[in-house]
Amino acid sequence: PLLPLTNDMSVVTAALSQPDVIAATRRIQTGGLVSNREGAFPLSIVGIEPEAEAPVSLIAENIVDGRFLQSTDEDVILIGRGLADALLLNVGDRVNVVGSDINKQNRQRTMTVVGIYDIGMPSLEKSILYISLAEAQSLYGLRGQVTEVQITLSQVGKEAAVISALTPLLPGYEVESWAQTYPELGTAINSKNGVMDIFSIVIVAIAGIGILNLLLMAIYERTREIGLLGAMGLKPHQIATTFLLEGALIGVVGVLAGMGIGLAINLSLGQVGMDYSQMAGVAEYMALISGRVYPTLGLNNFAWRSVVVLVIAVLAALIPAIIASRREPSEALHHV
Repeated sequence: PLLPLTNDMSVVTAALSQPDVIAATRRIQTGGLVSNREGAFPLSIVGIEPEAEAPVSLIAENIVDGRFLQSTDEDVILIGRGLADALLLNVGDRVNVVGSDINKQNRQRTMTVVGIYDIGMPSLEKSILYISLAEAQSLYGLRGQVTEVQITLSQVGKEAAVISALTPLLPGYEVESWAQTYPELGTAINSKNGVMDIFSIVIVAIAGIGILNLLLMAIYERTREIGLLGAMGLKPHQIATTFLLEGALIGVVGVLAGMGIGLAINLSLGQVGMDYSQMAGVAEYMALISGRVYPTLGLNNFAWRSVVVLVIAVLAALIPAIIASRREPSEALHHV
């Protein structure tokens, strides 16, 4: 059933009082059905404040046909590309929309498609359609009321802190993050992060193998030099330390070069962005990247990856160092 908020403006005010909140918009959400002669789909019908949501809405940024909603719209809907393809709909087509009102009665109306959005997630696009808040209030008998407030933050990752701050300010209300409301998006982000972690591991492993190979070749080519060092009185652990220092030096040079190149690329892409729109069909998690992305420099990631590379460089040098330290000077000097 539709459960209107008792004082929605107090929720909006409390949300906007948080420094990490950039928008708090009122909504109505109800279950419903959309149908035409091609078929029918159960979905969520969401009434929104178009002018308030447009500046912060991913949907508004990704209108591919028609236009975004307006507060004065009547009998019009905004749908996703996934739903449009499933029902063979275009802008201007009319469909039957059925939704449940505050009294659990079904309300049916024939509405016109005013716009189509494409965020690259067909499953999500099939599950939600949008109408204006005023239309939803009229259609579902809510008379100036809303059922939820959507809060937009300045940055992903601050949800827990904002929820913790708002919960005591809003007794009797349930404050949820987007991951709880749309678990499929949380799964998509986790998948993306998992792929990136795998790439990082592979790249670091390749770097370690490269250093190992380089130092093993150095031992083979400098066998006589190793023997000479032993003959001059250097102890095995001193010879091993020499190769460990060489591995560490390679790691330091690699880290500094990588930081310089990475910083230059990051600053460049931070200005012009990177267009992922053509890759949106590769996997649904690409929908989280809204066309063009602008990377930022995470100092924490920068620091720990640099430390990992240095550690891998030293560990990769450990085996060659042990091999070099165990060479007998007499045999090494006779190596050809």
